[in-house]
Amino acid sequence: MLQDITFKKKVLSILNGLHFGKKILWIILMIFAVLALYPVFFLILGSFMGNDELAVYLGAVISNKEGYVNFPLLPQYPTLQHFVEIFLDSPEFFVMFWNSIKITFGVLAGQLVVGTMAAWGFAKHEFFGKKGFFLIYMILMLMPFQVLMLSDYLVLDKFGLINTLVGIILPGAFSTFPVFIIYRFFKEIPDSLIESAKLDGAKEWQLFVYIALPIGSSGIIAALVLGFLEYWSLIEQPLTFLKDKGLFPLSIFLPDITLISKSGMAFAASVVTFLPAVLVFLGGQDYLEQGIMAGAVKE
Repeated sequence: MLQDITFKKKVLSILNGLHFGKKILWIILMIFAVLALYPVFFLILGSFMGNDELAVYLGAVISNKEGYVNFPLLPQYPTLQHFVEIFLDSPEFFVMFWNSIKITFGVLAGQLVVGTMAAWGFAKHEFFGKKGFFLIYMILMLMPFQVLMLSDYLVLDKFGLINTLVGIILPGAFSTFPVFIIYRFFKEIPDSLIESAKLDGAKEWQLFVYIALPIGSSGIIAALVLGFLEYWSLIEQPLTFLKDKGLFPLSIFLPDITLISKSGMAFAASVVTFLPAVLVFLGGQDYLEQGIMAGAVKE
């Protein structure tokens, strides 16, 4: 009897220790989360501060004044002035906004067509050099833009696509990354299901439309969400391939932050720019998790 009581006490002490350790871990993670999110809070708060208030807090950085940067938890005199300036007094903002819409959704439409078909071909068809081509796809996926920049520029220049939105959309539509994500989902479709559909007289396009797309929808959505996050925030490609500022996307719209009169507008423009990306990320978070899990599985 005493042994049972002693054993239960030991178990309870261990459980209490684990519970306490879990609390400590949560506290540490919360601290890191706050530190990671602080720049976002800093950005949002700055967008609601007036230029005079920003001059006081950021003058040491922007205006080369003496002292240190001091940023409060809440603005003393909150204002929507900077958002009004963006939406009512900045026509170039709307031009760049629609450029971003055209680029992002043009790329996503291309990836939806090209990426799904390429992934279906790699997942469920056998052809000469399949492994070699897929290896090339993976190598291209790992290469940063800086490596392919010169070759992309020469090809686009040859086709007369420099300084056009098509020159930004076309390379993105043929990106290899969505193929890698969607391929994993198509690969999981049972071959017996496809063979049964073929015996019932289904054609190739019917297999793709009525079996592949519905079953692989999670992977497709995950790829589109990642594509949106990437191409909504493009910076290097537009600066490289576009010369006309009227074609620049919203990600490049940033007033001269070195001028104190434009710093608040810069804060507000940054908030408006990253807000759609945050909403898309939150809406597709579950699909992103499935895509990451599928991408982590080795064949």
